Amino acid sequence: MAKNTTIFTYPQNFISQDEIAGILAEFGFEDTARKCDVPTLLSYLVGAAAFEWKSLRHAADVASAQGLKSVDHSTLSKRLDELNYQMVKRIFNIIVGRLNRAARRKLKLKKDLLAIDSTTMTVGKNRLPWALYHGERSGIKLHVSFTNATEMPLKVVETTGLKHDGPIGEKLADKRFILVADRAYFSIDKADCYAQTGQDFVIRLKENIHLSRKKSLKRKAKKGSNVCADFTCILGTPQKQTIKRHRIVEFTDDEGNLVRVVTNMRNVTAEEIAGMYKERWAIESFFRWIKQNLNIPVLFGTTENAVYSQLFAALIAYVLLKFLQTECHKKKNCKRLSFAGFTRQFLWDTLPLEWRIELKEIIEFQRALYQIDIG
Repeated sequence: MAKNTTIFTYPQNFISQDEIAGILAEFGFEDTARKCDVPTLLSYLVGAAAFEWKSLRHAADVASAQGLKSVDHSTLSKRLDELNYQMVKRIFNIIVGRLNRAARRKLKLKKDLLAIDSTTMTVGKNRLPWALYHGERSGIKLHVSFTNATEMPLKVVETTGLKHDGPIGEKLADKRFILVADRAYFSIDKADCYAQTGQDFVIRLKENIHLSRKKSLKRKAKKGSNVCADFTCILGTPQKQTIKRHRIVEFTDDEGNLVRVVTNMRNVTAEEIAGMYKERWAIESFFRWIKQNLNIPVLFGTTENAVYSQLFAALIAYVLLKFLQTECHKKKNCKRLSFAGFTRQFLWDTLPLEWRIELKEIIEFQRALYQIDIG
């Protein structure tokens, strides 16, 4: 492809060198390295995720053939350990924020679904002694809020594997969206809090939650509906129960299992509530895709900085690829490609001509929008 249109250089089209320099200054980091400065290291990490390079030695061996500056693997390892991963996370937050806003602006959306969940990556306990998990394993966890409309993460919180999902879920809530979550994110206090603060939500109930003072809601029976019940009630026991009445929708999933969710929304049908919860599986597909295609299970280092820098760089690769595929699909001239198909053809420079033309226009628009000059 043309100069500055490879996966290695794409991040610089969405965040300027001045912005990166500002982030480094904020963290008091002096980027004095000549061969392996922060943008170069980031390019290596993004490329390693996209092309699934198996080690830093592998990356150093093949990167120059891909157009990257030649850097020894020992230098990459040293820089990865000393670079505060929070800087890479800040770069990710800026890029993903811009891409999510761009997609929402073009889709003219009002209030979309925001799925929250977590995924855990495990290795032998001797590799990450600071992240002991269960038995002979160590684990790190990514807690993610995922916008279904853009198919991209909105916010990511990194923890060790033993951190419970529930408390982190509070950090991922966003009143601009309808929060959709599994039962790990439910609590009596949280249901009342969300209802009081105006956070719309659909959360699966734990099986042992007691329901009292039920009052059925009037609804028209729909042919083929999987909804079994729709009512309001008080959640919990007298010792610990909700102050407010909440709506409960019971329905069966595709395998015939009964699913029970709680929500504070009254102006939508029970079938729509069931559909919202079903769409939560989009985040599960996202987790599966990044684990299978972005080299995440292969860790290049053992320190917190090395591990989390690699993970956030992999997420940068994902959101860039997903954004470009989504934007091109909006163009009439571009034949539809699956995400896997687009990624493969993009990385190996085999995209059809019409896709290349549209990608160039999209990139030029983004540069102008954020006033980014890459020289």
